[in-house]
Amino acid sequence: MKIARAFSVAVLLIILTSVCLADSGFVGVRGENFVIRGARYYYVGANYWYGSLLGRESEKRRGIERLRRELDTLKRLGIDNLRVLAGAEGEGLLNGITRVGPPLQPEKGKFDEDSLKSLDLLLAEMRKRDMRAVIYLSNNWEWSGGFQQYLLWEKRIDPTLTTRKPSWDELRDTVKEFYACGPCIAAYQTQAAKVISRRNSVNRIEYVNDPTIMAWEIANEPRPMRPSANDAYVKFLRETSSLIRTLDAQHLITIGHEGYIGTESIELFEKVHADKNIDYITIHIWPKNWGWLADNDLEKALANAENETRKYIDANLAVAHKLGKPFVIEEFGFPRDGRSFDRSSTTRLRDKYFELILSNLGTGKNGTVAGVNFWAFAGLGRAEHPDFIWQAGDAFTGDPPMEEQGLNSVFDSDRSTLSLLAKAARRAKRL
Repeated sequence: MKIARAFSVAVLLIILTSVCLADSGFVGVRGENFVIRGARYYYVGANYWYGSLLGRESEKRRGIERLRRELDTLKRLGIDNLRVLAGAEGEGLLNGITRVGPPLQPEKGKFDEDSLKSLDLLLAEMRKRDMRAVIYLSNNWEWSGGFQQYLLWEKRIDPTLTTRKPSWDELRDTVKEFYACGPCIAAYQTQAAKVISRRNSVNRIEYVNDPTIMAWEIANEPRPMRPSANDAYVKFLRETSSLIRTLDAQHLITIGHEGYIGTESIELFEKVHADKNIDYITIHIWPKNWGWLADNDLEKALANAENETRKYIDANLAVAHKLGKPFVIEEFGFPRDGRSFDRSSTTRLRDKYFELILSNLGTGKNGTVAGVNFWAFAGLGRAEHPDFIWQAGDAFTGDPPMEEQGLNSVFDSDRSTLSLLAKAARRAKRL
Protein backbone atom coordinates (compact mmCIF):
# COMPACT_ATOMS: atom_id res chain seq x y z
CA MET A 1 0.00 0.00 0.00
CA LYS A 2 2.80 2.42 0.92
CA ILE A 3 4.61 1.64 -2.33
CA ALA A 4 1.43 2.25 -4.34
CA ARG A 5 0.80 5.54 -2.50
CA ALA A 6 4.39 6.66 -3.08
CA PHE A 7 4.11 5.80 -6.76
CA SER A 8 0.86 7.79 -7.04
CA VAL A 9 2.48 10.81 -5.41
CA ALA A 10 5.46 10.59 -7.78
CA VAL A 11 3.16 10.43 -10.81
CA LEU A 12 1.18 13.41 -9.51
CA LEU A 13 4.36 15.44 -9.06
CA ILE A 14 5.43 14.67 -12.62
CA ILE A 15 2.02 15.73 -13.95
CA LEU A 16 2.03 18.95 -11.93
CA THR A 17 5.55 19.78 -13.11
CA SER A 18 4.50 19.21 -16.73
CA VAL A 19 1.46 21.44 -16.29
CA CYS A 20 3.56 24.20 -14.74
CA LEU A 21 6.06 24.06 -17.61
CA ALA A 22 3.26 24.07 -20.16
CA ASP A 23 1.82 27.25 -18.61
CA SER A 24 5.15 29.00 -18.09
CA GLY A 25 5.92 30.06 -21.64
CA PHE A 26 8.83 27.65 -21.98
CA VAL A 27 9.09 25.95 -25.36
CA GLY A 28 8.37 22.25 -24.89
CA VAL A 29 8.12 19.17 -27.08
CA ARG A 30 5.08 17.04 -27.73
CA GLY A 31 5.86 14.23 -30.10
CA GLU A 32 7.27 15.74 -33.31
CA ASN A 33 6.11 19.28 -32.49
CA PHE A 34 7.19 22.21 -30.37
CA VAL A 35 4.55 23.60 -28.01
CA ILE A 36 4.12 26.77 -25.96
CA ARG A 37 1.29 26.81 -23.41
CA GLY A 38 -0.21 23.75 -25.04
CA ALA A 39 -0.30 25.18 -28.59
CA ARG A 40 1.96 24.14 -31.42
CA TYR A 41 4.88 26.48 -32.01
CA TYR A 42 6.30 27.10 -35.49
CA TYR A 43 8.79 29.81 -36.34
CA VAL A 44 10.87 31.55 -38.94
CA GLY A 45 14.10 32.56 -37.24
CA ALA A 46 17.48 34.09 -37.94
CA ASN A 47 21.06 33.26 -37.19
CA TYR A 48 22.19 36.29 -35.19
CA TRP A 49 25.39 34.99 -33.62
CA TYR A 50 26.94 38.44 -33.04
CA GLY A 51 23.95 39.67 -31.02
CA SER A 52 25.67 38.51 -27.83
CA LEU A 53 28.73 40.63 -28.68
CA LEU A 54 27.08 43.99 -29.36
CA GLY A 55 26.90 44.90 -25.68
CA ARG A 56 30.70 45.07 -25.61
CA GLU A 57 30.76 47.96 -28.08
CA SER A 58 31.75 51.16 -26.28
CA GLU A 59 30.06 53.35 -28.90
CA LYS A 60 26.30 53.10 -28.31
CA ARG A 61 25.49 53.57 -31.98
CA ARG A 62 27.46 50.43 -32.80
CA GLY A 63 26.33 48.57 -29.70
CA ILE A 64 23.14 48.86 -27.68
CA GLU A 65 21.43 51.17 -30.15
CA ARG A 66 22.21 48.86 -33.05
CA LEU A 67 21.03 45.85 -31.04
CA ARG A 68 17.69 47.45 -30.20
CA ARG A 69 17.07 48.64 -33.75
CA GLU A 70 17.86 45.22 -35.21
CA LEU A 71 15.67 43.39 -32.69
CA ASP A 72 12.84 45.80 -33.45
CA THR A 73 13.27 45.14 -37.17
CA LEU A 74 13.24 41.38 -36.73
CA LYS A 75 10.24 41.47 -34.40
CA ARG A 76 8.33 43.67 -36.83
CA LEU A 77 8.98 41.10 -39.56
CA GLY A 78 7.78 38.27 -37.29
CA ILE A 79 11.26 36.76 -37.06
CA ASP A 80 11.34 36.15 -33.33
CA ASN A 81 13.58 33.11 -32.82
CA LEU A 82 17.31 33.88 -32.85
CA ARG A 83 20.25 31.49 -32.82
CA VAL A 84 23.14 33.14 -30.99
CA LEU A 85 26.70 32.45 -29.83
CA ALA A 86 27.21 32.24 -26.06
CA GLY A 87 30.71 33.63 -26.47
CA ALA A 88 34.13 33.13 -28.01
CA GLU A 89 37.13 31.30 -26.56
CA GLY A 90 40.60 32.84 -26.76
CA GLU A 91 41.56 35.79 -28.91
CA GLY A 92 43.82 36.78 -31.77
CA LEU A 93 44.62 34.63 -34.79
CA LEU A 94 43.57 31.02 -35.20
CA ASN A 95 44.16 29.22 -38.49
CA GLY A 96 45.35 32.62 -39.68
CA ILE A 97 41.94 34.18 -39.00
CA THR A 98 41.20 36.98 -36.52
CA ARG A 99 38.52 35.61 -34.24
CA VAL A 100 35.34 37.41 -33.27
CA GLY A 101 35.20 38.80 -29.76
CA PRO A 102 35.92 40.07 -27.16
CA PRO A 103 35.98 36.53 -25.79
CA LEU A 104 33.87 35.03 -23.06
CA GLN A 105 36.86 32.91 -21.99
CA PRO A 106 40.07 34.79 -22.85
CA GLU A 107 42.22 32.30 -20.92
CA LYS A 108 41.47 28.78 -19.81
CA GLY A 109 39.21 28.92 -16.77
CA LYS A 110 39.04 32.72 -16.72
CA PHE A 111 35.76 34.29 -17.75
CA ASP A 112 35.11 37.87 -18.75
CA GLU A 113 32.20 39.34 -16.78
CA ASP A 114 31.60 42.05 -19.39
CA SER A 115 31.08 39.39 -22.06
CA LEU A 116 28.57 37.62 -19.84
CA LYS A 117 26.80 40.95 -19.24
CA SER A 118 26.63 41.42 -23.00
CA LEU A 119 24.79 38.10 -23.31
CA ASP A 120 22.56 39.22 -20.42
CA LEU A 121 21.71 42.38 -22.34
CA LEU A 122 20.75 40.48 -25.47
CA LEU A 123 18.46 38.13 -23.55
CA ALA A 124 16.89 40.97 -21.58
CA GLU A 125 16.13 42.91 -24.77
CA MET A 126 14.74 39.79 -26.42
CA ARG A 127 12.52 39.13 -23.40
CA LYS A 128 11.02 42.61 -23.74
CA ARG A 129 10.01 41.67 -27.29
CA ASP A 130 8.76 38.14 -26.49
CA MET A 131 11.49 36.54 -28.61
CA ARG A 132 13.19 33.14 -28.17
CA ALA A 133 16.91 32.33 -28.19
CA VAL A 134 18.79 29.16 -29.08
CA ILE A 135 22.25 29.52 -27.53
CA TYR A 136 25.18 27.49 -28.80
CA LEU A 137 27.83 26.92 -26.19
CA SER A 138 30.93 26.51 -28.39
CA ASN A 139 31.98 25.96 -32.00
CA ASN A 140 33.53 23.26 -34.15
CA TRP A 141 35.13 26.02 -36.25
CA GLU A 142 37.95 28.44 -35.58
CA TRP A 143 36.18 31.77 -36.05
CA SER A 144 35.14 31.95 -32.39
CA GLY A 145 37.94 29.82 -30.94
CA GLY A 146 35.87 26.75 -30.25
CA PHE A 147 37.25 23.24 -29.93
CA GLN A 148 40.64 24.16 -31.39
CA GLN A 149 41.22 26.72 -28.65
CA TYR A 150 40.73 24.07 -25.97
CA LEU A 151 43.29 21.91 -27.77
CA LEU A 152 45.71 24.83 -27.91
CA TRP A 153 45.35 25.46 -24.19
CA GLU A 154 46.26 21.83 -23.55
CA LYS A 155 49.14 21.94 -26.08
CA ARG A 156 47.56 19.08 -28.01
CA ILE A 157 48.02 20.61 -31.49
CA ASP A 158 50.65 22.39 -33.54
CA PRO A 159 50.96 25.95 -32.15
CA THR A 160 51.71 27.28 -35.65
CA LEU A 161 48.01 26.78 -36.40
CA THR A 162 47.41 30.15 -34.84
CA THR A 163 48.98 31.92 -37.81
CA ARG A 164 48.62 29.56 -40.76
CA LYS A 165 45.65 28.02 -42.53
CA PRO A 166 45.66 24.20 -42.41
CA SER A 167 44.54 21.96 -45.24
CA TRP A 168 41.14 20.33 -44.87
CA ASP A 169 42.75 17.01 -43.97
CA GLU A 170 44.98 18.62 -41.35
CA LEU A 171 42.02 20.43 -39.87
CA ARG A 172 40.09 17.16 -39.62
CA ASP A 173 43.05 15.45 -37.96
CA THR A 174 43.36 18.34 -35.53
CA VAL A 175 39.79 18.87 -34.39
CA LYS A 176 39.03 15.16 -33.95
CA GLU A 177 41.51 15.17 -31.06
CA PHE A 178 39.13 17.30 -29.00
CA TYR A 179 36.95 14.26 -28.29
CA ALA A 180 39.90 12.30 -26.87
CA CYS A 181 41.17 15.20 -24.75
CA GLY A 182 39.73 14.92 -21.23
CA PRO A 183 41.04 18.31 -20.01
CA CYS A 184 39.67 19.98 -23.17
CA ILE A 185 36.20 18.56 -22.61
CA ALA A 186 36.32 19.49 -18.92
CA ALA A 187 37.21 23.09 -19.82
CA TYR A 188 34.40 23.24 -22.38
CA GLN A 189 31.93 21.86 -19.84
CA THR A 190 33.09 24.42 -17.27
CA GLN A 191 32.22 27.17 -19.72
CA ALA A 192 28.87 25.56 -20.51
CA ALA A 193 28.01 25.32 -16.81
CA LYS A 194 29.14 28.92 -16.23
CA VAL A 195 26.68 30.17 -18.84
CA ILE A 196 23.75 27.88 -18.01
CA SER A 197 23.96 28.57 -14.26
CA ARG A 198 24.07 32.35 -14.63
CA ARG A 199 21.65 34.95 -13.26
CA ASN A 200 20.98 37.79 -15.70
CA SER A 201 22.58 40.98 -14.38
CA VAL A 202 20.03 43.17 -16.21
CA ASN A 203 16.70 41.69 -15.09
CA ARG A 204 17.95 39.36 -12.29
CA ILE A 205 16.27 36.31 -13.83
CA GLU A 206 18.22 33.07 -13.60
CA TYR A 207 18.88 31.67 -17.03
CA VAL A 208 17.38 28.32 -16.01
CA ASN A 209 14.11 30.12 -15.22
CA ASP A 210 13.96 32.32 -18.30
CA PRO A 211 11.58 31.14 -21.07
CA THR A 212 13.30 33.59 -23.43
CA ILE A 213 15.82 30.79 -23.87
CA MET A 214 14.30 28.08 -26.03
CA ALA A 215 17.24 25.68 -26.07
CA TRP A 216 20.85 25.04 -25.22
CA GLU A 217 22.89 23.83 -28.17
CA ILE A 218 26.01 21.80 -27.47
CA ALA A 219 28.01 23.53 -30.21
CA ASN A 220 27.82 24.95 -33.69
CA GLU A 221 28.19 22.05 -36.13
CA PRO A 222 30.10 19.58 -33.93
CA ARG A 223 31.59 16.93 -36.22
CA PRO A 224 33.65 13.86 -35.35
CA MET A 225 35.85 14.99 -38.28
CA ARG A 226 37.30 11.47 -38.73
CA PRO A 227 35.55 8.07 -38.40
CA SER A 228 38.19 7.05 -35.88
CA ALA A 229 36.71 9.62 -33.48
CA ASN A 230 33.10 8.43 -33.81
CA ASP A 231 32.91 6.56 -30.50
CA ALA A 232 34.52 9.40 -28.55
CA TYR A 233 32.19 11.85 -30.32
CA VAL A 234 29.12 9.89 -29.27
CA LYS A 235 30.40 9.74 -25.69
CA PHE A 236 31.06 13.49 -25.59
CA LEU A 237 27.57 14.35 -26.84
CA ARG A 238 25.92 11.89 -24.47
CA GLU A 239 27.80 13.08 -21.40
CA THR A 240 27.42 16.76 -22.26
CA SER A 241 23.68 16.55 -22.87
CA SER A 242 23.33 14.71 -19.56
CA LEU A 243 25.29 17.46 -17.80
CA ILE A 244 23.12 20.18 -19.34
CA ARG A 245 19.97 18.31 -18.29
CA THR A 246 21.30 18.07 -14.75
CA LEU A 247 21.96 21.81 -14.67
CA ASP A 248 18.70 22.80 -16.33
CA ALA A 249 15.63 20.59 -16.42
CA GLN A 250 13.38 23.18 -18.06
CA HIS A 251 14.99 24.08 -21.38
CA LEU A 252 15.32 22.03 -24.53
CA ILE A 253 18.67 20.58 -25.61
CA THR A 254 19.92 19.99 -29.14
CA ILE A 255 23.27 19.22 -30.75
CA GLY A 256 23.66 21.91 -33.42
CA HIS A 257 24.08 19.29 -36.14
CA GLU A 258 24.36 19.77 -39.91
CA GLY A 259 22.66 16.51 -40.82
CA TYR A 260 24.30 13.35 -42.07
CA ILE A 261 26.92 15.31 -44.04
CA GLY A 262 28.33 16.35 -40.67
CA THR A 263 28.83 12.76 -39.55
CA GLU A 264 29.35 11.26 -43.02
CA SER A 265 26.83 8.64 -41.90
CA ILE A 266 23.05 8.71 -41.58
CA GLU A 267 23.34 5.93 -39.01
CA LEU A 268 25.61 8.00 -36.76
CA PHE A 269 23.36 11.05 -37.23
CA GLU A 270 20.46 8.96 -36.01
CA LYS A 271 22.42 7.46 -33.12
CA VAL A 272 23.43 10.77 -31.56
CA HIS A 273 19.91 12.19 -31.88
CA ALA A 274 18.33 9.09 -30.33
CA ASP A 275 19.76 10.15 -26.96
CA LYS A 276 16.96 10.75 -24.44
CA ASN A 277 18.37 14.18 -23.55
CA ILE A 278 18.36 15.46 -27.15
CA ASP A 279 14.94 17.00 -27.67
CA TYR A 280 14.98 17.87 -31.35
CA ILE A 281 16.90 17.41 -34.57
CA THR A 282 18.64 20.09 -36.62
CA ILE A 283 20.18 20.23 -40.06
CA HIS A 284 22.15 22.89 -41.96
CA ILE A 285 22.19 23.24 -45.74
CA TRP A 286 25.11 24.81 -47.64
CA PRO A 287 24.86 24.39 -51.43
CA LYS A 288 28.03 26.39 -52.13
CA ASN A 289 30.21 24.65 -49.53
CA TRP A 290 28.98 21.21 -50.51
CA GLY A 291 29.65 21.52 -54.25
CA TRP A 292 26.03 21.80 -55.34
CA LEU A 293 26.74 25.06 -57.22
CA ALA A 294 29.54 23.79 -59.45
CA ASP A 295 28.08 25.21 -62.65
CA ASN A 296 29.54 28.67 -63.31
CA ASP A 297 26.10 29.84 -64.40
CA LEU A 298 24.44 30.37 -61.01
CA GLU A 299 20.95 30.12 -62.49
CA LYS A 300 21.71 26.67 -63.88
CA ALA A 301 23.46 25.71 -60.65
CA LEU A 302 20.34 26.66 -58.70
CA ALA A 303 18.37 23.82 -60.27
CA ASN A 304 20.92 21.28 -59.06
CA ALA A 305 21.01 22.87 -55.60
CA GLU A 306 17.22 22.69 -55.34
CA ASN A 307 17.23 19.02 -56.29
CA GLU A 308 20.00 18.13 -53.82
CA THR A 309 18.30 20.17 -51.10
CA ARG A 310 15.02 18.31 -51.44
CA LYS A 311 16.81 14.96 -51.20
CA TYR A 312 18.84 16.09 -48.20
CA ILE A 313 15.82 17.33 -46.27
CA ASP A 314 13.89 14.13 -47.00
CA ALA A 315 16.72 11.85 -45.88
CA ASN A 316 17.28 13.67 -42.59
CA LEU A 317 13.57 14.20 -41.96
CA ALA A 318 13.08 10.45 -42.13
CA VAL A 319 15.31 10.19 -39.04
CA ALA A 320 13.12 12.70 -37.20
CA HIS A 321 10.05 10.61 -38.01
CA LYS A 322 11.79 7.44 -36.88
CA LEU A 323 12.83 9.01 -33.57
CA GLY A 324 9.60 10.96 -33.13
CA LYS A 325 11.26 14.34 -32.59
CA PRO A 326 10.78 17.86 -34.03
CA PHE A 327 12.98 18.96 -36.92
CA VAL A 328 14.56 22.37 -37.57
CA ILE A 329 16.41 23.64 -40.65
CA GLU A 330 18.56 26.00 -38.60
CA GLU A 331 21.12 27.21 -41.15
CA PHE A 332 20.96 27.78 -44.89
CA GLY A 333 22.42 30.33 -47.26
CA PHE A 334 22.78 31.12 -50.93
CA PRO A 335 24.92 33.63 -52.90
CA ARG A 336 23.63 36.91 -54.24
CA ASP A 337 23.12 37.16 -58.00
CA GLY A 338 26.38 36.97 -59.93
CA ARG A 339 28.02 35.60 -56.75
CA SER A 340 28.50 39.20 -55.69
CA PHE A 341 29.31 40.28 -52.12
CA ASP A 342 28.03 43.82 -52.68
CA ARG A 343 24.80 44.48 -50.80
CA SER A 344 23.56 46.62 -53.71
CA SER A 345 23.50 43.55 -55.96
CA THR A 346 20.22 41.75 -56.56
CA THR A 347 19.03 38.60 -54.78
CA ARG A 348 16.58 37.06 -57.26
CA LEU A 349 18.13 33.58 -57.17
CA ARG A 350 18.75 33.71 -53.42
CA ASP A 351 15.10 34.60 -52.88
CA LYS A 352 14.01 31.68 -55.02
CA TYR A 353 16.18 29.32 -52.96
CA PHE A 354 14.91 30.80 -49.69
CA GLU A 355 11.33 30.23 -50.87
CA LEU A 356 12.13 26.55 -51.40
CA ILE A 357 13.51 26.17 -47.87
CA LEU A 358 10.71 28.16 -46.25
CA SER A 359 8.06 26.08 -48.03
CA ASN A 360 9.08 23.15 -45.83
CA LEU A 361 7.80 24.78 -42.65
CA GLY A 362 4.99 22.70 -41.18
CA THR A 363 5.60 19.77 -43.55
CA GLY A 364 6.38 16.18 -42.62
CA LYS A 365 3.97 13.46 -41.55
CA ASN A 366 3.11 15.24 -38.31
CA GLY A 367 3.94 18.84 -39.18
CA THR A 368 7.44 17.89 -38.07
CA VAL A 369 9.44 20.72 -39.69
CA ALA A 370 8.90 23.13 -36.83
CA GLY A 371 11.43 25.88 -37.48
CA VAL A 372 13.57 27.48 -40.16
CA ASN A 373 16.52 29.83 -39.43
CA PHE A 374 18.19 31.62 -42.34
CA TRP A 375 21.91 32.48 -42.26
CA ALA A 376 22.33 35.19 -41.37
CA PHE A 377 20.90 38.56 -40.36
CA ALA A 378 23.45 41.34 -40.88
CA GLY A 379 21.06 44.14 -40.03
CA LEU A 380 22.86 47.48 -39.99
CA GLY A 381 26.29 45.89 -40.46
CA ARG A 382 28.23 46.68 -43.62
CA ALA A 383 31.46 45.47 -45.23
CA GLU A 384 34.04 48.16 -44.56
CA HIS A 385 36.76 47.35 -47.13
CA PRO A 386 36.87 46.96 -50.93
CA ASP A 387 37.92 43.30 -50.62
CA PHE A 388 34.94 42.60 -48.28
CA ILE A 389 37.27 40.98 -45.72
CA TRP A 390 36.49 41.59 -42.06
CA GLN A 391 39.14 43.16 -39.83
CA ALA A 392 39.22 43.53 -36.06
CA GLY A 393 37.17 46.56 -35.06
CA ASP A 394 34.84 46.39 -38.06
CA ALA A 395 31.11 46.15 -37.58
CA PHE A 396 29.81 42.59 -37.54
CA THR A 397 27.74 41.27 -40.42
CA GLY A 398 26.21 37.82 -40.63
CA ASP A 399 29.34 36.38 -42.22
CA PRO A 400 32.12 35.14 -39.90
CA PRO A 401 35.59 36.62 -40.46
CA MET A 402 36.97 33.88 -42.70
CA GLU A 403 34.32 34.71 -45.30
CA GLU A 404 33.62 37.77 -47.41
CA GLN A 405 31.23 40.13 -45.65
CA GLY A 406 28.21 39.83 -47.90
CA LEU A 407 28.61 36.20 -48.93
CA ASN A 408 25.51 34.98 -47.08
CA SER A 409 24.46 38.05 -45.09
CA VAL A 410 20.90 39.35 -45.30
CA PHE A 411 21.09 43.11 -44.74
CA ASP A 412 18.33 45.40 -43.55
CA SER A 413 18.31 46.81 -47.09
CA ASP A 414 17.47 43.43 -48.71
CA ARG A 415 13.80 44.24 -49.05
CA SER A 416 12.70 41.38 -51.28
CA THR A 417 14.34 38.77 -49.08
CA LEU A 418 12.97 40.28 -45.87
CA SER A 419 9.51 40.49 -47.44
CA LEU A 420 9.38 36.78 -48.23
CA LEU A 421 10.74 35.95 -44.74
CA ALA A 422 7.98 38.08 -43.20
CA LYS A 423 5.39 36.31 -45.34
CA ALA A 424 6.67 32.93 -44.17
CA ALA A 425 6.63 34.16 -40.55
CA ARG A 426 2.98 35.09 -40.88
CA ARG A 427 2.25 31.62 -42.20
CA ALA A 428 4.15 30.11 -39.25
CA LYS A 429 1.87 31.98 -36.84
CA ARG A 430 -1.20 30.61 -38.62
CA LEU A 431 0.20 27.09 -38.34
